[in-house]
Amino acid sequence: MLPRSARFTEARWVAKYRRASLAADLGAGVIGAALALVARFGASINLGYFVLGALLPIAWIACVALQRGYETRYFGTGPEEFRSIIRAAVALTAVVAITSYATKSEVARGFVILAVPTTCIAAMVGRWFLHRQISWRRFAGRCMRRVLVVGRNDQVMTLTRHLEERPADGYVVVASCLPRGDVFEDAEFERLGRTEMDILAGVDQFDVEVVAVAADPELAGHSLRKLSWALEQRGVELIVSPGIVEVAGPRISIRPVAGLSLLHLERPSVSGGPHMLKSIFDRVVGCLLLLGVSPILLVTALLVKLTSRGPVLFRQTRVGRGGEQFKMLKFRTMVADAEARKAELHTLNQGNGILFKMRDDPRITKVGKYLRRFSIDELPQLVNVLRGDMSLVGPRPPLPAEVAQYAIEDARRMLVKPGLTGLWQVSGRSDLTWEESMRLDLRYADNWSIALDLLILWKTARAVLGSDGAY
Repeated sequence: MLPRSARFTEARWVAKYRRASLAADLGAGVIGAALALVARFGASINLGYFVLGALLPIAWIACVALQRGYETRYFGTGPEEFRSIIRAAVALTAVVAITSYATKSEVARGFVILAVPTTCIAAMVGRWFLHRQISWRRFAGRCMRRVLVVGRNDQVMTLTRHLEERPADGYVVVASCLPRGDVFEDAEFERLGRTEMDILAGVDQFDVEVVAVAADPELAGHSLRKLSWALEQRGVELIVSPGIVEVAGPRISIRPVAGLSLLHLERPSVSGGPHMLKSIFDRVVGCLLLLGVSPILLVTALLVKLTSRGPVLFRQTRVGRGGEQFKMLKFRTMVADAEARKAELHTLNQGNGILFKMRDDPRITKVGKYLRRFSIDELPQLVNVLRGDMSLVGPRPPLPAEVAQYAIEDARRMLVKPGLTGLWQVSGRSDLTWEESMRLDLRYADNWSIALDLLILWKTARAVLGSDGAY
């Protein structure tokens, strides 16, 4: 039996993380209020706005708390924490607007426009630093929540594997409860029976903080309800896996129907308003990026032209949304007759079985090697984004030969436009297998959102600077 100090250790890191989050949000509110006051009023700040600026950090913390930004289960989760910050910014803007209207007081719009976004951005930066710190600790085996998994053999193995693959989420499986007679292939964990008494005994014996019930029709209804009551008395969290994989949280909701809590799975957004918003975002941000990197484009074009024979740009047919083909643009990084020499190098393929890749491809020019390492060769695709052929974020733009080998379900990746970057870019790039690459593309097509796009764009910058998997 493990010592009770484990639970106290967990409580300590939770308390420290909550205090750090409060301090970061308070600091963000002060930064946002101070910047807005100085930028809007300069040295002539009147008493009313000084009081408003002093109340802003407190109101900000209250809005984050109402959006569950300080709940233990969200600590270190990343996307959920960031969503609570964004929702808090929207709520704070609404509170200021409604209060101003109700009291008939004129609040300078410039103050609100500066204060709220600045506070939101500063708070997200603070949470990002906290998330990085706790992720490092979790990869080292610290700040973890001890989990007891309940279910049948195959469901327990699947859930355990998913939890082990993501240590940054903070769950470590310490025991499993299986029906009598089931055999768990992994001997690393202690195995118990699956009755309510067995589960509660396991909770007490292994000092468990979370009980995870895998999809199991035998442990449902009133039995699951009784178990939740017993766990509530012990201060232990109960989570239930519905068995649905590769589906993001925003598409899943619980709705009461006929006295039952039913799990609803929303259809992915494939048209209409969300796609129009994504298209506008792509073109606006793409235009700004193209203007920003134009000096790099000019210098790169000159280097490619002067160091090797052939055209500056390489045009290749790719397949876009709905199966429409288009010409994708890249800076040429290989010799002019690269395609003709591909056949003689076929036996040296180090790609994923479908795409041809070599770490030391002799066809790559000296300049091309550096262009690929930092993904500068991909920058002309911003023109494809402005044309509407591609998106800033999306699945990999496939070749017609790839599409010809798709299974029926693989074609779902073409529900959205291919992207300049995507989950594949921040998850290994050329080091991914064909199956892993396809799984990431399908995950994005089913679960994309503007918030996910922003997160991928942020991670892309880090992946490019690290040049991981680029060759």
